[in-house]
Amino acid sequence: MNLRVQKLTEKLKDLGLDAVLVSSLYNRRYLSGFTGSNAYLYISPNQQILLTDFRYLEQAAAQCPDFQIVEYRNAGLTETLEKYLQADNVKICGFEGNQMTFAEYRLLVDKLPAVEWKSMGDAVEQLRMLKTPEELVLLRKASQIGDQAFSHMLDFIKPGLTEKEIGIELEFTMRKLGAEGLSFESIIASGVNGARPHARPTDKPIRQGELLTMDFGCIYQGYCSDMTRTVAIGEVSDQLKEIYDITLKAHLESLAALKPGLTGAAVDTIARDIITEAGYGQYFGHGLGHSVGLEVHEVPYLGQRETRTLKANMLETIEPGIYLPGIGGVRIEDLALLTENGAESLVTSEKKLIVL
Repeated sequence: MNLRVQKLTEKLKDLGLDAVLVSSLYNRRYLSGFTGSNAYLYISPNQQILLTDFRYLEQAAAQCPDFQIVEYRNAGLTETLEKYLQADNVKICGFEGNQMTFAEYRLLVDKLPAVEWKSMGDAVEQLRMLKTPEELVLLRKASQIGDQAFSHMLDFIKPGLTEKEIGIELEFTMRKLGAEGLSFESIIASGVNGARPHARPTDKPIRQGELLTMDFGCIYQGYCSDMTRTVAIGEVSDQLKEIYDITLKAHLESLAALKPGLTGAAVDTIARDIITEAGYGQYFGHGLGHSVGLEVHEVPYLGQRETRTLKANMLETIEPGIYLPGIGGVRIEDLALLTENGAESLVTSEKKLIVL
């Protein structure tokens, strides 16, 4: 039994469960190491079973030495699962209520009526909040790739290139640097498109006098990076400079304040108050940040509704922004690791306004 599975089994009693069935891609990988597309994990104090189909038997055996590998497609999932539930005398089995489809849930209830099926909520996601040293090595590398790609883009970007062309070059560069893919579709937003926080690249060419926001990340050995920088294409208006300076202040002060013991809401308030006091509060409509790991958006968040207390070895993005419809927008984002006494940014790229 690996340490992650051990921590989950230690929570079973508090959750009121005899065993759990894990079906989601990321939780499955976190607990077992399996990267294939089809599998279920059955975990109890006595047994750790990975159920998959013929295509993945060899892969699962290589990736998951702590699990018994079982082919379930021929007999069927519930028929295969039943014998392990009976062997453990399971009365209540947990499932991922925030991940499993209703149809999958009904199959379990209808085919295995002797067992009570109870959602375990985000029990596995809570384990994933605290990053291990091994995970941090991969997260640092993913962030390093992002920094190196941004440095390349500063030489590549010029007026006349389209947002799509910039996005293609950015992805190609990260892949050349060792990324296995994007952690999300890059946000490349120039000029008025910058007023849309989640704008997608278009055929619009970038022009002199505009701001260009690039929010991007990559995946390195399964782990994600996430960063945002906004640059100026030539000289920009005083108003655009103003909202850049306000956003930068909100970013720097909330990053400096980030430390264990605070709630996500408290950190969000630091940045939000700075932007509000400057007169732009209504133009900062999203939360300050989120955690990152196997997924690019993980808990806990930095936002007004986040009451969980932050702890050392959690990761959080710090990404305030100001978005002015019809004018443009600014966002500046680092990924930061909470340490015992504060926080360390994993992103090292320049934050002062760069004029290209």
